[in-house]
Amino acid sequence: MYIYPLIIAFTLVFISELGDKTQILVLSFSSKLRTTTILLGVALGSLLSHGIAITFGSFLGNIGNDSIHFLLELITYISFLIFGFFTLFSNKKENSNNNNSAVKNINKLKLNYIFIIALSIAIGELGDKTFLASIGLGIQYPAQKIFLIIGAILGMVLSDLIAIILGKFLSKKLPENILEKFSGILFLIFGFIGILNILI
Repeated sequence: MYIYPLIIAFTLVFISELGDKTQILVLSFSSKLRTTTILLGVALGSLLSHGIAITFGSFLGNIGNDSIHFLLELITYISFLIFGFFTLFSNKKENSNNNNSAVKNINKLKLNYIFIIALSIAIGELGDKTFLASIGLGIQYPAQKIFLIIGAILGMVLSDLIAIILGKFLSKKLPENILEKFSGILFLIFGFIGILNILI
């Protein structure tokens, strides 16, 4: 029972982050930093961003009123559908430019590289579709927030490990929007299944 929320959080975050701005950030550090340093920063940043999101969602999910809980779950799955459609049919170039400027400002700070990467990821993830999805997962599984956080961290770390190892190769061989489209389809699937589960 506890492994299921972990797997869902891992899958959702892992697929959503493939080809996302976090991987671009990791690629920018990969030439000058050790892999372990980068991945520790990714894990810490994920703990900050997704940990906050899941904890907040769990707080909402623990509200005892059945009507409120039903409404929160319905809003969550509708938002998954919106994220899915938005990801499939939108252009993210403008958003990535704004995030890149924030990352450049953080890089100017005199901090350990682990904390620089962690801050960059934590700030970059705020308001992102995976951050909002983490709130939704916390609402759906309020008693399993630790497993959700572990799954989200593992998903981020593995997707960014792939960026370090294969990112340059994949960017040359695959069209830029393929992974993003797959992420959108995944959100649509989770959204439709979730709505069916709470309505049936």
